[in-house]
Amino acid sequence: MQGELKKRSEIDDEFKWKLEDIFADRDEFLKAVEEAKALTREFVACKDEMIKSASALKAALDSYEAINIKLENVYSYANMSYDQDTGENSSQELYQIAQSLYSMILSETAFFSPLILSMKDGLLEKYYEEEEGLLKYRCFLTELLRTKEHTLSPQEEQMLAEASQMGNAIANSYKMLLNADIKFPDIETKEGTVTLSNGRYIPLMQSDDRELRKKVFETYYDAYKDHVNTFASLYDGQLKRLAFFAKMRKYESSFVASVDSNAVDPKVCLNLIEAVHDNMDKMYAYVAKRKAIMGYDKLHMYDIYVPIVSDVEWKIDYKEACDMTLKALKVLGDEYIGIVTKAFDERWIDVYENENKRSGAYSSGAYGVHPYMLLNHNDTLDDVFTLVHEMGHSIHTWYSTHNQTYFDADYKIFVAEVASTTNELLLLMYLLNHTDDEDKKRYLKNHYLDNFKSTLYRQTMFAEFELKTADMLKDGVPVTAKNLCDLYAELNSLYYGPDMEHDDHIAYEWCRIPHFYYNYYVYQYATSFAASVDIAKRIYDGEAGMVDKYLSFLKSGCTSDPVSLLKIAGVDLSTKEPVCRALEVFGKLVEEF
Repeated sequence: MQGELKKRSEIDDEFKWKLEDIFADRDEFLKAVEEAKALTREFVACKDEMIKSASALKAALDSYEAINIKLENVYSYANMSYDQDTGENSSQELYQIAQSLYSMILSETAFFSPLILSMKDGLLEKYYEEEEGLLKYRCFLTELLRTKEHTLSPQEEQMLAEASQMGNAIANSYKMLLNADIKFPDIETKEGTVTLSNGRYIPLMQSDDRELRKKVFETYYDAYKDHVNTFASLYDGQLKRLAFFAKMRKYESSFVASVDSNAVDPKVCLNLIEAVHDNMDKMYAYVAKRKAIMGYDKLHMYDIYVPIVSDVEWKIDYKEACDMTLKALKVLGDEYIGIVTKAFDERWIDVYENENKRSGAYSSGAYGVHPYMLLNHNDTLDDVFTLVHEMGHSIHTWYSTHNQTYFDADYKIFVAEVASTTNELLLLMYLLNHTDDEDKKRYLKNHYLDNFKSTLYRQTMFAEFELKTADMLKDGVPVTAKNLCDLYAELNSLYYGPDMEHDDHIAYEWCRIPHFYYNYYVYQYATSFAASVDIAKRIYDGEAGMVDKYLSFLKSGCTSDPVSLLKIAGVDLSTKEPVCRALEVFGKLVEEF
């Protein structure tokens, strides 16, 4: 452990991001706030004329774009100023100003999308012919109009908005139960008494003391068992809430409504599940190998988090991490590496932890300014993976914003994790091929195997649980604690296979998964990982033209639906093939481990 954290002022400038590239100082920030307000007033004043002619619509869209770019700059600057030192009063003030501006602009411009949707069929095409400058906004307008049939009257939209506030109470109640109300007893360990909690569960499950793991596992899920009927009632409410809104918007199901928000065909998720089912043998082989390595006659669910490879001493300072990043990503070509070098040299990155700095890591930025990365680097191998991960997001944003207009640069969440995960996998492949230490190689392979287990298989299992529980509601099957537990236990048995003892307590695990309140979100973790495995392998293997295809994908923003964009990189998630190819990699890793 390191000593006391440094104050922000004690960190060398070369390790701090340069927010002056957005605004030189507070006065320039405040000036931009006033400019955004003035632009918004001018925009609203033209409300009645906006769709009366092609030139008026173009002027309105130009103004709307300018407002959003200005707002994004203001919000990004304030948010990052706050994150770098949350205890600084001036940063708190800037953040509050930005939040207030965001709320005001959102409210004042809320009329614009419904106004465009009210245009008569064929009118936009006529306007495109009359005003060439409107073509700049064609993708934005096409995406807006794509959901027109699911958009209701202004009065009905208002009612749904109010109803959504009530519906949100379900997720909020779940969070309160999960994070505040559920209580866990103390656990006796060799080091002393520990109060069990959600945050301490996984670390305790990684203990080399098997009896402790068993006790923690059973005690932890006994607490959920005590509240299982409440959890079931909340989840039943969540399913009914999603079904209600889907029905009101004329979707055939809540699942279809959810994926349509990302312009993704439902078969993408269904193909994922089918492909994983086709490759269960590889997961079963992994479980069998884990059982053999651990030397147990029976493998239990409380054995699944224990590292099967001992930690290796691998200290990597930030300068070494930067050098390692450049070497690992060299396969992406000189242009890509040139941008990475700019990120290092021009202070896009806030590197070290300081007092009151936000935890974790992220990539952020504003249109017209380079991306930024927040890190909390602590000289570990995991920190190098975090660096290349966030660099992947940042370079994706750089390419998108430098090749697309403001609205067309905003790529969807479905593809957002592809660039970051591809970078992680390229780093992993580089290290495996440039490391002589066998312990380190084994450590890296185990890291890769765990990613497959936790991301591709486990997230797919979660997605299948969501789909099957929605079917329960649709088919009139009571969404009770017993039925939910039976279903989860059945899926867990299917995904882990015959070499895993299926302890009764695991049936309650669904209670603690907050993603089940995220509306069919989890499958995207698995599809992104599968796509990244496919892309990274083909790049590293030197497939002709693959780097150019991948960079074209990164430059495409949101100019088409996400599945079509991934096809540019040679990945077709409308089929099972990318997932199957990724799982072939997993199977070979298991055989070689």
